Amino acid sequence: MTILIHFLIISGIIPFIWVNGGRSESFAEQLPISIINTIISIIGVVFTWIVGRNKLYKYKRGITIISWFFLVLWSFGFIQQLFGTPFEKMVCSLVLLLGVISNLRMAIEKNSCNYFK
Repeated sequence: MTILIHFLIISGIIPFIWVNGGRSESFAEQLPISIINTIISIIGVVFTWIVGRNKLYKYKRGITIISWFFLVLWSFGFIQQLFGTPFEKMVCSLVLLLGVISNLRMAIEKNSCNYFK
């Protein structure tokens, strides 16, 4: 959903003033922010997919550390959304809350390499 929201911003379907707390004064200011957030989200999707598809028991500690990193990142984003525009409060905060919950589950799961199976 995060990737979709940023693609909609980049394509101009969602106005850039609805995101980033309304602080972006132009589309040119918002564009790099949306691109960076899309890249970070894609990295998170790839990480989740790799962890869920493979049995990487010897990398469990690294996977757990990365999961905690994403948990902190998504939690920080969630808090920011609560202080943002109405669109961010109603839509983006729910998407980020789902990210927080899923990354928390990956971080604390005893057998995090098999949680999709």
